[in-house]
Amino acid sequence: MGEQPIYSTRAHVFQIDPNTKKNWLPTSKHAVTVSYFYDSTRNVYRIISLDGTKAIINSTISPNMTFTRTSQKFGQWADSRANTVYGLGFSTEHHLAKFAEKFSEYKEAARLAKEKSQEKMEMATSPSQESPSGELVSPLTPVTPPMENINGTDEICDTTPNSDTRPEPVQNALAFAHSPAMTKHWEAELEALKGNNAKLTAALLESTANVKQWKQQLAAYQEEAERLHKRVTELECQSNQTPVIKSQKTELNQTIEELENTLRDKEEEMERLKEELENMNDLMEQKDALTQKLEETELRGRVLEEQLAGAEQRLEENQEEQENFRKSLRTLLELLDGKIFELTELRDTLARLIEEAS
Repeated sequence: MGEQPIYSTRAHVFQIDPNTKKNWLPTSKHAVTVSYFYDSTRNVYRIISLDGTKAIINSTISPNMTFTRTSQKFGQWADSRANTVYGLGFSTEHHLAKFAEKFSEYKEAARLAKEKSQEKMEMATSPSQESPSGELVSPLTPVTPPMENINGTDEICDTTPNSDTRPEPVQNALAFAHSPAMTKHWEAELEALKGNNAKLTAALLESTANVKQWKQQLAAYQEEAERLHKRVTELECQSNQTPVIKSQKTELNQTIEELENTLRDKEEEMERLKEELENMNDLMEQKDALTQKLEETELRGRVLEEQLAGAEQRLEENQEEQENFRKSLRTLLELLDGKIFELTELRDTLARLIEEAS
């Protein structure tokens, strides 16, 4: 089955500042999906989160990890393998409590899986460790008494026949033990056994060195397998996130279309504003022309006002002259009236004189 998501939620992801080890650095601009994954082939639980195609959390849960709730909506845990501290900010306290509950549950499951794995490894490795020692010790077991009793005691003869499993009378054994030929024979056997022991010891040392080398190679292979597995997991996560990426792509396309429409509207508005600006320039030119004409009109008005003032002054002078002329006329009329009255009286007087003379 491989690695499958078993629980997912959404949260804002943070990492501790590697320089200050105090401040939180946001690794996502918005809330992202944070999932627990379970690998059934390796009995491993991991916390994985992707921001687009970038893995911002890739933390393998180990039994010594602890998830700490530092506030009502924020929690954190330290990952020694990644050499960092992850922080999650949730939208509600319920989501934080659920995530912490799952963390404890999967941490306990990881502990049990690790214990079972260690038991299996111990059971698998214990026979392979005992069998070489048994093979090495069993040939040396009959040799040990002769090496310890090389000083010529009687036990050397008793022990060697017992090791060959050939029951003989005690008298024959003693005769063989005191025979110089048998002594040389057993000394030769002892030397042969010492040579075999040295060869076996060298083989044991060589096998131990090979085991160390094989362990180093195994560790290197395990690291490479872990790296490849992480890469496969990231690729699987990316494949699992394909619908989300597609939806995000659709949303981005819609946003791009909206922005393009907005851009077109803005361009149309800019064209309209340019036209209005050109009209404003025309209006400004007309305003300048009208201002110039107004200045010329005001200048002509001032000239006309001066002319009007001169005309009014002349009019006043003419009015004064006319008034003086009227006064002169009235004076002349009065004089004429007096003269006419005198002439009338003179006529009447002449008429009376004429009548009287006639």
